Amino acid sequence: MDRFDAMQAFARVVETRSFTQAAQTLHMSKTTVTQLVQQLEARLRVRLLNRTTRQVNVTADGAAYYERVVRLLADMQDAETSLSSASAAPRGRLRVDVPSPLARLILVPAFPDFHARYPDIQVHMGVSDRVVDLIGENVDCVVRGGEPGDPSLVARHVGDLAIRLYAAPSYLARTGMPAHPRDLEAPPHQIVGFLWSSTGRILPCSLQRNDERVEVRGRYALAVDDGNAYLAAGLAGVGALWLPHYLAAPHLARGELVPLFEDWTIAPMPLYLAYPPNRHVGARLRVFIDWVVELMALHAPLSARR
Repeated sequence: MDRFDAMQAFARVVETRSFTQAAQTLHMSKTTVTQLVQQLEARLRVRLLNRTTRQVNVTADGAAYYERVVRLLADMQDAETSLSSASAAPRGRLRVDVPSPLARLILVPAFPDFHARYPDIQVHMGVSDRVVDLIGENVDCVVRGGEPGDPSLVARHVGDLAIRLYAAPSYLARTGMPAHPRDLEAPPHQIVGFLWSSTGRILPCSLQRNDERVEVRGRYALAVDDGNAYLAAGLAGVGALWLPHYLAAPHLARGELVPLFEDWTIAPMPLYLAYPPNRHVGARLRVFIDWVVELMALHAPLSARR
């Protein structure tokens, strides 16, 4: 039995609560993972996992052992990294998941610069606004707007997205210019609904003018859960919508969107990069985080008010 492989297999089963998923993320067969964990239990003479036909749960002894194993695996990786040449470039595959508009307008256009710096890193970029199971899907990190929904993740605040309300000229020609945010709650006005992935509910918008604060939920005929589809609906005149400046700017310049309620303010939306607490931040992930921070400093700098 390779003790390193056995500990790694055990840790991944604990994290995914599944021998099948653990095997997939480790690129091993389920039989191999099962045998490694059984051999580890035999060596330690203690049951680490309780197995049923439907689920796998860690025992009390297994939970205590898991905490030490995670630290030990991280220390071993640190030791290997420290022995590598200081000039060695980061290499290998990095799995990330980011919102589709952020990928389309910022990350993908800037990727040639990242690749020029780190030509030996392969980035597998999932592009979505869905909730991602980082452990189960073996994803190294996600970038998401809004406050982190999972307190167990390590989250780094990398930017603040300036938000405003907009509408297409075709929409305003049909409904007229709304005079107050509350107008979006009544005919003929409506919004494009954005379905927040963590709750499945429509994302509201809070505006403030002096001491007056209004939360707008709005009437809607269409709600979507993807940023690009949300923008497309707004451009088609389906309804008013609230957008980050980086996403609205090119359409403002071409006259395809018109700002609404310019004497009102909306708090910026925080942008976070998150990864599992037990995921070792190796060189690949570290340089990717630094690159995202650089980009956000240009496109969505941290707000002094936060």
